[in-house]
Amino acid sequence: MQINIKTSEKSQEIIRRLTPKLGDRTPENVIARIALAYSLQKGIKFNLNQVFNSTDSKGKEYKDHILFDSQFRDFYIALICQHYEIYKTDDNIPKYVKLHIDNGLELLDKIFDTSEYTFFDFLNEHIEKGTHHLLDIAVSVEHVRNNNQNLEKSYFSNLIKLEVGKTIDTNEPVCLSINDSTKYNNCHIAVAGNSGTGKTQFALDFISQIYEKSNGHVNYIYLDFKGLKQDDVKDYEKFFNDTRTQFINVPNTQFPINPLTFIDNINESDKNMGIDKFVDIVCKYSNLGIKQKGKLREATSEAFIEQRSGTYPTIQQINDKLQEIYDKQDSLTEIMNDLSRYKIFLEDNKNESNFFNKNLYLSLSGDLPTSLRFTSLFLIINYIYNTFMNMDNSPTENNIKSLRYVILIDEAHVLFKERKYEEILEKMLREIRSKGVSIVLLSQGIDEYNQKGFDFSSMCEIAFLLDIKDKNNTKAMEKFLGLSGKDTNTIAQSMSKIQKGQAISNIKEFDKAKLFKVNQYWEKK
Repeated sequence: MQINIKTSEKSQEIIRRLTPKLGDRTPENVIARIALAYSLQKGIKFNLNQVFNSTDSKGKEYKDHILFDSQFRDFYIALICQHYEIYKTDDNIPKYVKLHIDNGLELLDKIFDTSEYTFFDFLNEHIEKGTHHLLDIAVSVEHVRNNNQNLEKSYFSNLIKLEVGKTIDTNEPVCLSINDSTKYNNCHIAVAGNSGTGKTQFALDFISQIYEKSNGHVNYIYLDFKGLKQDDVKDYEKFFNDTRTQFINVPNTQFPINPLTFIDNINESDKNMGIDKFVDIVCKYSNLGIKQKGKLREATSEAFIEQRSGTYPTIQQINDKLQEIYDKQDSLTEIMNDLSRYKIFLEDNKNESNFFNKNLYLSLSGDLPTSLRFTSLFLIINYIYNTFMNMDNSPTENNIKSLRYVILIDEAHVLFKERKYEEILEKMLREIRSKGVSIVLLSQGIDEYNQKGFDFSSMCEIAFLLDIKDKNNTKAMEKFLGLSGKDTNTIAQSMSKIQKGQAISNIKEFDKAKLFKVNQYWEKK
């Protein structure tokens, strides 16, 4: 397969402008390779159906042997294949190459808009970044001690019995006693089902019941990483009103915390550990280098020093301090500028906000830059995890585990596939249950739960399996449900007949792997 491409007309002009910055006699294919690699490194993924036909091919022409050189060709193709999880003979590879070159050139053009930042600065930064990634310096995901945390969350100590569905033949309720410790060791739940199977409506009904049955004591946050479309918001109005849920549409609405307030700003040792944790999150999940990490730590520390009477700096104040001590325009300033410019978080200097006593639906717009979405979400997850881990354990009395809160993560497979998130999600699943927190994970399939480093479903005591693509893999379904080989036939028979709005489960209150109708919130009157 020959990879012969033509850039866009705009890209050709950028090539002419940027190539001289690389030095005399530098061929024009060098800037194209840098642009391709830079675009891939930014994590951008193109939908060919939506993007390719909207771009022109009136620019610079690159023949296969000129663009890559024979000795590097396989390397660049491998980058594309790994990025899109496709095989090396895929017919769309040339299209992806063109789109990423055009995109990378546009990004580079913005970076070099100032004459102060040279290509040698750029290469030095990103070579350092690459070696930093190879070293895979571990981010400490342990919670940071905060003895001066003033947030508390009440718990509900009675049994919470939920109706999760109805039997198919007799329409009798199928119930789940989620916090009965004689039946379940934890309250974590894994849900898998294709799009359009009723998975989301089942989840909405589930968390609305928890809120109702606990008389409003157990609150929740619904983390929607893909973002709720404006047309869909109207369909959710009944749910928002009935459950008194605050819809937070980032970036149009700020998330109601300052993500730095998980840090103990009184005890110096704990404060430094908290600052390191914040810096690690921003740097690791935006792929920043060691020098950049040092500058962000310096800016954050100075911003804390300037605070008075136990107040906290905001993201904006840290960014302002960074601008004072760091004169480059690079990926560090890009992510900090984005966090400040989009105003993702509340500018709360006094740590007066407490969203744990509210129900929140967080919608992270898909239009936000990928690095900003991941960084913002991880700052939120870290804040929730760290805050609860500094609370007392919720008690278990008369075999009833007291519940405080529910964290529901929609499209969780997006996070499962991001290696940087594995450790914190695993640690949350293992540890936060002792604080009376239930984590509900929604994903489109069961394979996504079982990652190379960790099987997320293994930490979820309760599982619901709706219709999925690979219904013939009974071993994988057994593992997801935590059932043994004697249930194989029941699983296979049920999944061969499953319809939209139906599921099988491992709950103790109903027959293992037997089909039933799952509750749908839209059917609620």
